[in-house]
Amino acid sequence: MSPPHAVSRLLKDYGPSLLALLAGSLLALMIHCNSQLSSFSNPLSASWLAHGIGMLTALLLWMANRRASPGTTSAPRWAYLGGMPGALVVALAAITVNSPLAMSGTLALGMAGQLLFGLLSDHFGGFGMPRRRLSLNDVLALLLALSGCAILIFGA
Repeated sequence: MSPPHAVSRLLKDYGPSLLALLAGSLLALMIHCNSQLSSFSNPLSASWLAHGIGMLTALLLWMANRRASPGTTSAPRWAYLGGMPGALVVALAAITVNSPLAMSGTLALGMAGQLLFGLLSDHFGGFGMPRRRLSLNDVLALLLALSGCAILIFGA
């Protein structure tokens, strides 16, 4: 395999995982910035400002990457509600980061909530996801993540 093909293969195999890690890091940075902003105002104001800036950023990205999608159908109505949980995440995280949970506890419990929601969505086929039978590995991974959260928050 020549080097360009090897790089292409690595990006295909590991690119989505690297992007997910980047997204998680950006989420932590966003929570930190918003908690700092809320400490100078309040969580609701911080959420409004963060989402206003986020909307402008998304608009610029959309304008830069706009292209026609032939034959697409409209999204289900519930898909347009993604901003609602996003706004709640910003406001709730701004509160919890400035609590005894701090940044690490907030992120750990947030990750645990995402894992639990993801496993339930997979199992029940929620929100248009294909149904996937949960395995013992899924349950063990969730228990390990929850155990890690407890150690992080309450100590060993």
